Amino acid sequence: MGDFNLALVIVAIVVCILVFIFNIYLLVNYQHPDDKNQAYFPKFVVVFGLSVAAISILMLPADVANRQACRHSLYNGACNLTLPMKTLWLVIYIVDAILVFFVIPFAMFYYEGDQDKSIGKRIKSSLMWVVATAIVCGLVLGILYGVVGKVDFTVRHLSSAATAFPNSWTDYTSNQPCIGSSFHQCSAYAASASSEKTWTMRATFPEYVVALATIVGSVLFSIFGGVGIACLPLGLIFSFIRRPKAVITRSQYIKEATELSKKAKELKKAADALHQEERSGSKGRKWRKNVKSVEKELLLLEEDVKALEEMYPQGEKAETAWALTIIGYLANLILGVLGLIVSVAWVAHIIIYLLIDPPLSAFLNEIFIKLDDIWGLFGTAAFAFFCFYLLIAVIAGAMMLGLRLVFITIHPMKWGATLMNSFLFNVGLILLCSISVIQFCATAFGYYAQATAAQEIFGHTLQSLRGIKYLYKYNVFQIAFVVFAGLTFVYYAAFVSNSMILFGKKLNDLLLLSCEPCAGMEKEKAKWQVPAFHLNFMTHR
Repeated sequence: MGDFNLALVIVAIVVCILVFIFNIYLLVNYQHPDDKNQAYFPKFVVVFGLSVAAISILMLPADVANRQACRHSLYNGACNLTLPMKTLWLVIYIVDAILVFFVIPFAMFYYEGDQDKSIGKRIKSSLMWVVATAIVCGLVLGILYGVVGKVDFTVRHLSSAATAFPNSWTDYTSNQPCIGSSFHQCSAYAASASSEKTWTMRATFPEYVVALATIVGSVLFSIFGGVGIACLPLGLIFSFIRRPKAVITRSQYIKEATELSKKAKELKKAADALHQEERSGSKGRKWRKNVKSVEKELLLLEEDVKALEEMYPQGEKAETAWALTIIGYLANLILGVLGLIVSVAWVAHIIIYLLIDPPLSAFLNEIFIKLDDIWGLFGTAAFAFFCFYLLIAVIAGAMMLGLRLVFITIHPMKWGATLMNSFLFNVGLILLCSISVIQFCATAFGYYAQATAAQEIFGHTLQSLRGIKYLYKYNVFQIAFVVFAGLTFVYYAAFVSNSMILFGKKLNDLLLLSCEPCAGMEKEKAKWQVPAFHLNFMTHR
């Protein structure tokens, strides 16, 4: 087992390095040109936060692989595990909570601060908000931990009679496994209800912080994950169904460009009006609602511009661009079909293994185990893929609800045009939901991930915490996840005749676009940004 332990440590180190390099690559290619050579602290937070999120997702497969060090032992405590997974879990999730509730808000307040102020004043202003948040969170955590920070384990007291050690074992068979039992039952089966008692102990404070952070993330996960698990593959498939079939003519292009130019001017007027309201100090609920509405229209307008470039390719490589567009939609179809299979497998597994008591089948758990038996750690890789897919579905669901219902402030990620406040917002969302994704996966794949440190934290301690345990006892989050997934599927099915792509626009409407009149819209939008934690129009850097 020494070779196995060394290999696991090497793989863990290499994966962490690759994750860090990949996140730097994402930052460099997604960042807005105006953020180059500045905003270094927010950039560090973005790379570090994405790395923590990715590593936390990969830690559950690593936890499963870590148990392979004890696969030949009589019991888990009979050997030394390769990695101290329980300690690593607590560290990674405490760091996760600190990033979400303190570091990322500070970085956003600092980045969005008044540029006319000195660095010291911007830091002071940001610290005031973060310190106030820290005091409130500390008081809430301290009070809750002191009052209800206990774990209630249900235990059963068992006892049986003693007998002399037998000289032979011929009296014991599969039908007669117990000593002196005429009903083929052991003492545990015959125990009375009065033998059941509740064993109470106080949870450690780090475990309690992880538990509360998981609850906050689970609420978002149930909504965003349920919507995203359906809209992610269906959006890709419907985008192929409503794909552009042919290149539009120049006259069509000019006609629709003129129409869209009028829309761009109207949005500019709306943005100017909101600027004036901000200067006058009138920033009530109606103002914030209008901000989100204008932001939504700007994002849809940018999608229209992109779609027009597809429908009317220009330049010397116009034919090549059109061919790449068609290939892209074919890729959407393939990925959509594969994603739909994974989504259906996820929902079916939740119903079969989690919601039905007793479970009808271990389903995906058994598949992962068989894959490990046949192709080594291939089952662990498949397990990691399902966990990552769930996190991507959460992000897709957040974007879907943000654009359709203006449910949250919209911060899309765009190649070469993502501002740091959008980066920070999305990193915070990913970090917050990653805690719940891991907890959900540890529960959903409890048979495959049995005896892991993750199960000890998320399976036993978390689900036995006083006041919180009922949410897990009655499968509240799992039921909500399936309900939102079903409603989203019905929504897509009911409006298939008007099939809307992921961002809620019909591709027929995408023909009514403009490129040249709206070429300045990115600059126009860049002049004002809506922060995630406080709404303020501000001058772009």
